Amino acid sequence: MTNNILTSQKITPKALVVFSHETDLPWLKILKPGFRHCFVILNDGQSWVSYDPLAHHTEIAVHDLPPSFDLPGWLEGRGHTVIKAEVNHDHKRPAPLMLFTCVEAVKRILGLYALFVLTPWQLFQALQRQQSQEHIYKEIPHGKFSIPA
Repeated sequence: MTNNILTSQKITPKALVVFSHETDLPWLKILKPGFRHCFVILNDGQSWVSYDPLAHHTEIAVHDLPPSFDLPGWLEGRGHTVIKAEVNHDHKRPAPLMLFTCVEAVKRILGLYALFVLTPWQLFQALQRQQSQEHIYKEIPHGKFSIPA
């Protein structure tokens, strides 16, 4: 990613959350199939970076891929669910104190304050709602003012 210390412009990377069925932890088998783990891939227009908070360590990788390579499509082709997510780092208050899980790690990367989003499936639903609100919100002219639809 571009070094923000050397540049004055703030870069907000494109973020995608990846959901997986795979888990090596027996107690995660109770979670919804296809939504037992999650991680983030980020793209700043030049590079893909993955942030994968695993139970025993956190894996961060910069992927050396040609610009034409469709990493989200490649992941979907391997059975993962991929959804676009907004990055919001404008919060001025600390994130809520929570257990460190893959969901909590992803929420922190995104700047998503959702106290009752605890499982990958709940995170997926929250991101879907966020996307649908972006598409539903349209301004309808009403006299001199605009009111949300």
